[in-house]
Amino acid sequence: MDWQSLIDQQLIGSGRVSQAAILSPDGVYTSGSDFQLTFEEHRAIEIAFENLDAVKANGLRMNGEKYFTLQANPRTIDLKKRADGGIVVKTPQLYLIAIYQAPLQHAETSPVVENLGDYLISQGY
Repeated sequence: MDWQSLIDQQLIGSGRVSQAAILSPDGVYTSGSDFQLTFEEHRAIEIAFENLDAVKANGLRMNGEKYFTLQANPRTIDLKKRADGGIVVKTPQLYLIAIYQAPLQHAETSPVVENLGDYLISQGY
């Protein structure tokens, strides 16, 4: 799988995502050039899906920025930071992270990330 092209073409290239990353439990597969997660931020994403109540209460920090949780379920965490936001989609083997910046809205970004998640699941990821 060409992870970088998924970031560049499917996520950022969609025009609906400003920054993105694809993570595995072991580390980062790839990310956009301006998107870097610390070890602590990466681990917090994993923990968030293990404890949805905590992420709902505390939000997530990604790329050095604090995001508040709008909603969280076993597959998706929707995040907000002022007019910007993010979405994290979990597949059995990966985490897709997408950040959008105003004037983009969650309703524009979410289907792009969710559809890529569905595709990766269909490919065994």
